[in-house]
Amino acid sequence: MNPNIPARWYFDIVSPFAYLHLKRLGELHPALAPEFVPVLFAGLPKHWENKGPAELAPKRLHTYRSCIWTASQLGIPFRLPPRHPFNPLHAQRLLVALGAPRAAVEAAYDFVWGEGRDLAAEWPLFCERVGISETHAATLIADPAVKQKLMDNTAQAAAQGVFGVPTLEFRGQCFWGSDAIAWANAYVDQPQMFESGEMRRAAEIEIGAARKEAR
Repeated sequence: MNPNIPARWYFDIVSPFAYLHLKRLGELHPALAPEFVPVLFAGLPKHWENKGPAELAPKRLHTYRSCIWTASQLGIPFRLPPRHPFNPLHAQRLLVALGAPRAAVEAAYDFVWGEGRDLAAEWPLFCERVGISETHAATLIADPAVKQKLMDNTAQAAAQGVFGVPTLEFRGQCFWGSDAIAWANAYVDQPQMFESGEMRRAAEIEIGAARKEAR
């Protein structure tokens, strides 16, 4: 077995599910040490012509309550920020500029979801938490190369089939959601998992009906 399987963890700090997943990355198979890849979540539903969970009122409330419940069961500190969804663009650009080191990513998530802080109103403190001054951060996030990198990350993710965050991708397969760790771990040890039986058949099922635009 390959002791070091290349993997990518696609994330946006706007997602509470990604926060919960981050807190459980220690449960990943030891062969997996994923690269942290910031993306702009809003670009994924746009690419797939879908809506995010916070764009549907009942799903929005369900999402928050689900995350609160899950965090309480796992013993993970969790506090909702005062506004959500919020605009994560500057934070994601900053994490791109910093190279998305795990310590900075964890500090960013703890700030928003562990402490429930307001990213926009407390931006200087956020910058401090991720290890940089507000002045330096302003220079970094204005860099055209940084802006392009975030767009490229998002486009690359979509091209690989990523439709949401968090998504762990390796061996060309995507494992979406904060509850997919056990499945991803099993795939490490069973690399032929999707090539036979019902797993293979799942990729061959025909679409029986499709939603049509109302006239």
